[in-house]
Amino acid sequence: MALHDELTAVQRCVDELVRTVGRLEQQAGDQVAGVDVRRVRTDTDRLSESVALLRASALPQPREKPRAPDLVTIPDAPYDSSLWSSAGDLDDEGLGASGRHAP
Repeated sequence: MALHDELTAVQRCVDELVRTVGRLEQQAGDQVAGVDVRRVRTDTDRLSESVALLRASALPQPREKPRAPDLVTIPDAPYDSSLWSSAGDLDDEGLGASGRHAP
């Protein structure tokens, strides 16, 4: 049997156990000690949650389709040459500036 089938069978058995414990609670009423019935109910609830977690971690989850990156259009026209020239009001770091050299 495949893992998916095994986990489905376990889930069915746990679901049946939860239903049976519920019927036991209704039929037994005060005949059975309240603490013992609550303990069995808590255990079955915890078992049900554990099986659900096991199924969620063991079975592959559908993945979202990766989103394509946004495209940026770069124009073929030449850039404005004034963008690359040093104006008097710009702070120059010194490297490549006229009249200066690297240390």
